[in-house]
Amino acid sequence: MRLPLACLLLATLLPAAHAAPLKGVEFTHNDWTLACDNTRTCRAAGYQNEDAGDDPVSVLLTRKGGPNQPITGQLMLGEYEESDLPSAVSLQINGTSLGAVKENTDFSAAQVSALLKALVKDSRIELIGNNGRRWALSDRGASAVLLKMDEFQGRLGTPGAIMRKGNRAEASVLPALPVPVVTLGKRVQTTAADEALASVPALRAALAAATSADDCDALHPAEGTQFDEEPQPVTVKRLDSKHLLASTVCWRGAYNEGSGYWVVNDRAPYQPRYITNLGVDDDTRTISASHKSRGLGDCWSTAAWAWNGSEYVQTDDSNTGLCRLVAAGGAWQMPSLVSEIKEP
Repeated sequence: MRLPLACLLLATLLPAAHAAPLKGVEFTHNDWTLACDNTRTCRAAGYQNEDAGDDPVSVLLTRKGGPNQPITGQLMLGEYEESDLPSAVSLQINGTSLGAVKENTDFSAAQVSALLKALVKDSRIELIGNNGRRWALSDRGASAVLLKMDEFQGRLGTPGAIMRKGNRAEASVLPALPVPVVTLGKRVQTTAADEALASVPALRAALAAATSADDCDALHPAEGTQFDEEPQPVTVKRLDSKHLLASTVCWRGAYNEGSGYWVVNDRAPYQPRYITNLGVDDDTRTISASHKSRGLGDCWSTAAWAWNGSEYVQTDDSNTGLCRLVAAGGAWQMPSLVSEIKEP
């Protein structure tokens, strides 16, 4: 039996409509690191050779997904500690000057092209300040990171590839994807009765039963540990007519802590649905996480989740690059997951 044309078209479109969202990637090799997000935008960041004792510096190369996309470059000189930064800085590769860096932050297209050629072979890349200071950008790991970028964006074998150029049509490069939109569920007022559920032993027991000790130390306190003597309080907030958001501190480290979050029924059986144990703050409909990667605070990771009216979906996953003392709070935003959040 022959299917109508409309049915055939629908069958062709359905797999794409229900395809899983693209998963971003993170990759690090030596002095370079990469983050590519779910829109196929990639960001590669390189740093000084820390082993050589070079002064902190970082370069960020960004390329959007899709055919014929240019690569942009940005510069950040180390500013974690007070130092004598120049009022002007120029790029020098193997002793040849490539001119001044615009406003000390943005490379020109010609400078980016020269950087890319230098990074894929053994080169001496320096930033020269008009005050005499020099910063050396390492090329260690750049080839592996840039190859990974080409691979993720589907550029291998095309004229626009950085690492493995070829004659495959530029139009065959994987397309950029739209930023996914998450519409928040409507805000619902938490009542005193909702808050009172936080102290109900059966709710805590349900959270513990649904969560392993690896995910929440505080719900499974071992004798003699920090959570053994004083149970952490549970917080409860209203999500909709039938569901609540329950949370409690789950773990503490030297300079970070994380709270566990669950969607629960507003009456027994509570049937907790685990969201994360990385939470730091929430406004009920959104949960955010932000953690230092080390005590100096020069590198961080962030994440976020949003309530869409039926479930929490992750909307952000990002880091600030390698821990190289370039800047307090990290040098760059390098997401592997981006989203647009809208009110209902």
